[in-house]
Amino acid sequence: MGIEIHKTTFDADDRRRFSERLESQLQQLSALMKSPNFGSPVESVGAELELYIVDANGKPAYINDALCNAAADPQLTVELNKYNLEYNLSPQGLDQEGLTATEREIVTKLQRLSGLAAEKDAFVVPVGILPTLTEKDLGDHCVTDRQRYRALVAQLIAWRGSDFNININGEEPLKMTMANITLEGANTSFQIHQRVSPEHYAATFNATQLATPLAIAISANSPGLFGHQLWDETRIPLFKQSIDTRDMDRYRWSEPPRVCFGHGWLRKGAFELFDETVRLYPPLLPACDERARDTGDGAPGLTELRLHQSTVWLWNRAVYDDLDGGHLRIEMRALPAGPTPIDMVAGAAFMMGLARGLRDDMDGLMAALPFHLAEYNFYRAAQHGLDARMVWPSLQQHRLQDASVVDIIAEMLPVADEGLNKLGVSQGERDRYLGVIDARLSARRNGARWQREATRALMDRGHGKSTALREMLSHYREHSAQNIPVADWPIP
Repeated sequence: MGIEIHKTTFDADDRRRFSERLESQLQQLSALMKSPNFGSPVESVGAELELYIVDANGKPAYINDALCNAAADPQLTVELNKYNLEYNLSPQGLDQEGLTATEREIVTKLQRLSGLAAEKDAFVVPVGILPTLTEKDLGDHCVTDRQRYRALVAQLIAWRGSDFNININGEEPLKMTMANITLEGANTSFQIHQRVSPEHYAATFNATQLATPLAIAISANSPGLFGHQLWDETRIPLFKQSIDTRDMDRYRWSEPPRVCFGHGWLRKGAFELFDETVRLYPPLLPACDERARDTGDGAPGLTELRLHQSTVWLWNRAVYDDLDGGHLRIEMRALPAGPTPIDMVAGAAFMMGLARGLRDDMDGLMAALPFHLAEYNFYRAAQHGLDARMVWPSLQQHRLQDASVVDIIAEMLPVADEGLNKLGVSQGERDRYLGVIDARLSARRNGARWQREATRALMDRGHGKSTALREMLSHYREHSAQNIPVADWPIP
């Protein structure tokens, strides 16, 4: 999705040509998806891991270009802010110990990158929002020097026409305005890519939407910003508000936000999602690919359509890839980075397994849960984490009712186990990764809760808040580097 572009300003002719190509490529995709051999079923998973770089004092280190050059790893790329990096991890077959391979790859990549960072007196940290981030670390001075990012910043500001408003409630509410979008780069995530066949795409996508709130509640790792204690997964409201281009007026209609949970249950198939994105959202980066067009050999690249998709940030997003004759994936974007490789893979395993376990019952479950309540669950999970209550559907229900998310997750663990089994995941892997989820339930702890408890304990010993956050981050780094599941981390 990180397609590079080669210009930062656009005129009416650029937008016209780009829109024409979107229409043409939608038709190409529709025809391709009707091919009997398109998207042959391969149960595989890939991921993108976003990271922070910090100095010895826990402050952001603006060295992503230097680290990326030193690593010389084609899987590593820079992100929007100069203190962020992203690894594009290798796709793995789920029936070939793919979850274990993903965990090992993360461990190996982080160890090597950490060694390179150490040479520059820096550290690499997988965490949803850096606890020591300050307002001074945001602004034009921190934007990575890439055409795509400069163009994105310029276009979002042009569409907005005024400051971006941040208003997040919580224990210590935060209200502020930002003249740029660099707060978007404060959010780092572990984005899962699951390859899905066209035949099962709609049911799997809907099941993923249903499962996402449970995965957020058990995996939350972003409890605040600028020292304010906010939501368990503060990334969710922060990302939405930090790039909201709409001019909200209660007496006028507005277009849907470019960051959202979705617009309803998927009824037919993946094409609906691509079509919806083109129909609802004006092109943000109308940069046409002027290289040689598709020759008819292999699957079409659909470059403009893919670029457009990358500027609409649904929390679960449809992805088309022209590799292997063309295929479809679900990109699950809601889970945070960290705390450890095993924690991240466990969250992905739970989410994918639960979605597969629910998939065959989705017609009945959608009838039992209006989509707006699935969205309600999503935001309550992000807000309250393991303290959330949400409305969960049952095939035997005769009324809607809510329940503790802890009780729902405990009830759904066997469903996730059976789903992983259907995806070809071995018994050993299921026990390992769902065991991590079960341990978090028993300890009533996710990464966000550990961060809060650790900070509070340090403040109780006389540290001021900024010092406590810095010390907490130091302990966090040490435990994370050892790949110890967060449920087992001691409170300092």
